[in-house]
Amino acid sequence: MSTSRKQIILGAYVGGVNHHTVWSDPEAGSQIDFSTFTHVARTAERGRFDFFFLAEGLALRERLGLIFDQDVVGRPDTLPVLGALAAVTEHLGLIGTINATFNEPYELARQLSSLDHLSGGRAGWNVVTSFDAFTGANFRRGGFLDRKDRYTRAGEFLAAARELWDSWAADAVAADRDTGVFLRDAKAGEFAFSGEQFDISGRFGTPRSPQGRPVILQAGVSPQGRDFAAGGADAIFSPYHRLDEAQAFYRDIQARAGRLGRPAGSVKLLPHASFVLGESEADAVERHRDITRRQIGGRTAQILLETVWNRDLSGYDPDGPLPDVDPDPDGPPLVQGRARIAEDAHRRVAEWRALAEANKYSLRDLAIHVFGRTEFVGTPEQVAERIDTFVQQDGSDGFILGSHLTPTGLDEFVDRVVPLLQERGSLRADYTGGTLRENLGIPSVEQAGAIARVA
Repeated sequence: MSTSRKQIILGAYVGGVNHHTVWSDPEAGSQIDFSTFTHVARTAERGRFDFFFLAEGLALRERLGLIFDQDVVGRPDTLPVLGALAAVTEHLGLIGTINATFNEPYELARQLSSLDHLSGGRAGWNVVTSFDAFTGANFRRGGFLDRKDRYTRAGEFLAAARELWDSWAADAVAADRDTGVFLRDAKAGEFAFSGEQFDISGRFGTPRSPQGRPVILQAGVSPQGRDFAAGGADAIFSPYHRLDEAQAFYRDIQARAGRLGRPAGSVKLLPHASFVLGESEADAVERHRDITRRQIGGRTAQILLETVWNRDLSGYDPDGPLPDVDPDPDGPPLVQGRARIAEDAHRRVAEWRALAEANKYSLRDLAIHVFGRTEFVGTPEQVAERIDTFVQQDGSDGFILGSHLTPTGLDEFVDRVVPLLQERGSLRADYTGGTLRENLGIPSVEQAGAIARVA
């Protein structure tokens, strides 16, 4: 395989929340049973993916006080699932979304370090924040954290976690056949961290893990979010799928990382994407149309628009025009526990009205246009070419892929697209690194040096 081409990073995720998974499909399986996670992870590893990714749900979301009927109810906690997957995979990275607002540095740093040990250096953390009082009610913090303070806490949280992970030198522990494990360094694990959000000191109980620190992922498009991600993340979820926008974001993040003293190539950009394959392009387009209309039925379309209107739209015909009422962004939240989609609801609705008028969209058509997220539609050859072109032209460093069908949807991509990417020399034929950090091609902790703390 040629090594001159940029190597594509691939992550696999299991859907379940929101509207992307078609639960009604006869081939759809459990969103909770461990066999689902095992199947996706082993399929991804067979396709030489870099990592398995699992999102987090900290509360059962509500609409008008009733359980939101698009959610998976009873989904297991992220870290136990990843720990169990470490036993049934050998090379695949294991990355979980875990909230920095509702956890504490010592506890989470210890859990992630333990996962890194158990997996042989394959752990990762997608750092997210929250200012949502509805979710916060499940925690003693009670959602008190102001929106403006979320990155302050996250920046301190990440800095404190690094203090803990770095408190053990690589050679602090040695083994002796007669006496067992002993410390070379009497001060191993000692730490102290003080800031606006945390004032902690003590001794970290987990020795240095195979990667030194787990791989860090983050997402953020605001100037504050971009600085936080460029300064503290190893990889970033890119929200951009148009090549020109994606390239601009790519250049901006790399420039910010460079200004913060990070080596070139330290930060990888990875958009979320999905795919639909067909025997011909027309076949794929028709299949995509069918899948999309099953993903976004009439009721789902109403609920998706309600997240911006903040009004009950159940009385509007999904196949009719857009609601003739203005949004009510200052009213009590209609949907609780879901991330805010628009900062300026009035401007967003005005944009949607213009879009619907220009394209003669119904309410449901608009929802499909705005919320449909299938980026790659075509024959396996076309999808391979489009993915490869996007990455080679620095729109991203790879993609985090999911399917409308859980858990077997990824099989088709691995069987039909992966071999084509390997033939192009853009995807490994086998794993070459021993840790997730090595397989991603990002600097080791020692190579990267101290990373700037961004508050």
